[in-house]
Parts: sequence; structure tokens; C-alpha cells
Amino acid sequence: MRRKLITGNWKMNGGLASNAALLSAVKSELGQPSCQVAVCAPAPYLAQCQQLLSGTQVAWGAQDVSAHDAGAYTGEVSAAMVKDFDCAYVIVGHSERRAYHGESDETVGRKAARAIAAGLIPIACVGETLAEREAGQTEQVVQRQLDAVLAQLAGNDLAKLVVAYEPVWAIGTGKTATPQMAQDVHAFLRGRIAARDAQAASGIQILYGGSMKPDNAAELLAMSDIDGGLIGGAALKATDFLAIVRAAA
Repeated sequence: MRRKLITGNWKMNGGLASNAALLSAVKSELGQPSCQVAVCAPAPYLAQCQQLLSGTQVAWGAQDVSAHDAGAYTGEVSAAMVKDFDCAYVIVGHSERRAYHGESDETVGRKAARAIAAGLIPIACVGETLAEREAGQTEQVVQRQLDAVLAQLAGNDLAKLVVAYEPVWAIGTGKTATPQMAQDVHAFLRGRIAARDAQAASGIQILYGGSMKPDNAAELLAMSDIDGGLIGGAALKATDFLAIVRAAA
């Protein structure tokens, strides 16, 4: 049985003092969670996460990584650099990176491959816009995005991947896919992975990343192919984040 994973994506939020307060509250109330728990912080705060979370039940990770190993890429952060801070995870292909920074499906695939090569677990994001959903293109879009990642991974690396389905129309809007809508897409994604490697597909965690909150988490997480959440705004409040973690029990 796949273990649930609840990952907070802080996006471009936080500061040394507020991060310390948030993580202190999470650690003090977390107890022994039945699910895996992680936070993905802005790159300047990875050292702080390493300092405050080492030896705890909370893993940490980055929000992006370069598609290059090293070189003249000013402002980029390589997978090896992220790994230097003992990160477990890195988000790749978030819809905000695709929309605001022009990241292509191929670039996202390369980033996932670089992450795995460095010993990180990439959380590869896929998802459709409202216009694409209304046009009946959801499966076509997420298949294209997922296939671009799978194409970059060697067979043995597939099991090291986490996928996050984040319908773009439900991110930060307060709108949420119904549990069945989300389940349908998660099942489709698992089927695409199974076409490549059935054994890997049965173990890969597929997270939901569209406005999961304490009041809808349990219903979403009860779906058979929803293996956790990639949490945005709710991850910035310890009480909300912990409520979602408990809902994953």
C-alpha cells in the first residue's frame, strides 16, 4: 500500500523569523504522523530548513532546479547544490514556472532527470487550464506533460518519481476539483505510467495540488489513486497544514 505524502509548497513566501515560527509549530504538534511530511521552501531558506528539520519527521526540498548540471547559467541552482542541503525533494514543472517562465514540457523532463541523478525525488507537476478542461482536453494535456517527463527517465529511475496533478484553474483560486474529478485524472496518470512499467506505477505517489484545505482534504485523500497533497496557501499556517496531515491518516 502506498504511503500518503503531504508536501507544503511555500512558493515565494517566508522569512527567517516566520519560517522558524512555522516550523516550530509544525514540529511541536506533529507527533508521529502516519504519512510522509515535507516542506518545499525558497532556495535561500534551505539551509534553515536543514538546521531546523534534521532528525525530525519532516523532510524538506526545493521549489525548482536547473536543467543543467553546472556552468554559465547565472541565477540557476543545480540539483547537486540543492542536494548539498540534504533536501529530499524538488518540485519541477509547477504551473507557475510553466506560465511565468516559459518552461516547456521537455525542460521539465530534463529537470526531473537531473534531480534523480543527484539523488533527489522530483515532484513533477502536470495539469490543465480552465480553457483546456472546458474543451475536453484534460487527458490530452496531462498525457503530453507526463510523457515528456517519462521520456527523460531510465527504467530504473521511474520508481523515484512523484507526480502531482494540479489543475491550473484550481490553484490559488479557491476552486477545487471534486474528489471524483481528481480521482479520474489520477487514475488516468497511473495508467499512463503503467503502460511503461506496471510495477513502478503501483508504487508511484500521485499527489493532488489544487486548493487542498482542511475542509476538503479527507474526502480527496480517500480516493484510491490520490496519494497525498501538494499544499500551497494552507502550508503557510501550521494549524491548517497539520489538519491536512491528520486527514491523510
